[in-house]
Amino acid sequence: MSRQAEAVWDPAQYGAYSAERGRPFADLLGRVALDAPRRIADLGCGSGELTAVLAARWPDAEIEAIDSSPEMIDAARPQDRVRFAVGDVRDWTPAEPPDLIVSNAVLQWVPEHTGLLPRWAAALAPGGVLAFQVPGNFDAPSHALLREVAAEPRWRDRLAGTVRPDPVLDAAGYLGLLARHGCAVDAWETTYLQVLHGADPVLEWMKGTALRPVLTALDPADARAFLDELAARLRAAYPATPHGTVFPFRRIFVVARRAGP
Repeated sequence: MSRQAEAVWDPAQYGAYSAERGRPFADLLGRVALDAPRRIADLGCGSGELTAVLAARWPDAEIEAIDSSPEMIDAARPQDRVRFAVGDVRDWTPAEPPDLIVSNAVLQWVPEHTGLLPRWAAALAPGGVLAFQVPGNFDAPSHALLREVAAEPRWRDRLAGTVRPDPVLDAAGYLGLLARHGCAVDAWETTYLQVLHGADPVLEWMKGTALRPVLTALDPADARAFLDELAARLRAAYPATPHGTVFPFRRIFVVARRAGP
C-alpha cells in the first residue's frame, strides 16, 4: 500500500472481511507455477497475513515484505524468513533478483504503476514471475456513489484528488504492457459475488479501503456526516436480502513470467 493518498490505514477495519479479501490472493497464487523460489518480494504486504501464506507455500524462500503504512507493519507478526519493513513500492529496488514478486491489491493506489511494472519484471531473476491483482470495480455503484458524494459542494474542495475515477487497466491492457517487455503473460478477470452481513456492510467494506483517503482528509464530525450521506445511497444500490447483501467484487489478475533458461 504505497503512499495511498497519504491515508491512515486501520488494520482492524481492513481485516474485518479478511476471508473475502484473501480469496483473490489465493486464486492469484494458484496460477503461479514456481516450485522452489529462493527470493520473494511482497510489495504492499499490509499486516502480513497473506505474507504468511507465501511463507507456508514456499518454506525455503527468503521473503522481503514492505508496506508504506507504519500501522500495517506494526500489526505484522514476526515470521521466520520474512523481513518486514516500512517502504514505498515506488522506491523499491531488490538487493538481488527475486524469483517472485507479488503485489496484492496495491497498484490501484499508485498512479504511475504502469511504469513500475516493466521495471519490476526486468528486476526478476531469469524465469522469475511477477504476480499481481487489483480491483476492477471502479465503475460499480459503490465507487460511482463515492465519487458522486465527494463531488458535492460541501466536500469537493476538501476531497479534491482523494478519489480517482479509473486507476487501473483491464486485463488486456496489462497483458499488452508486459508482453511488449518480453514477458509471457497470463491475465484474466473474475467477479466474485460477496455476500456481506450486518448493518451497512458495503459501507463497512469500503471503510477498510476506498474510503481511507476520505476519512483521513476529514475531521471526525465531517467524516461521520459524509459516511451518513454515502450510506443512504449504498443501501439503495445494494439492498439487503434475507441471505445478506450481495456485493459484486470484480478483480483483475496478472501472472507474468520473465524469459529464462
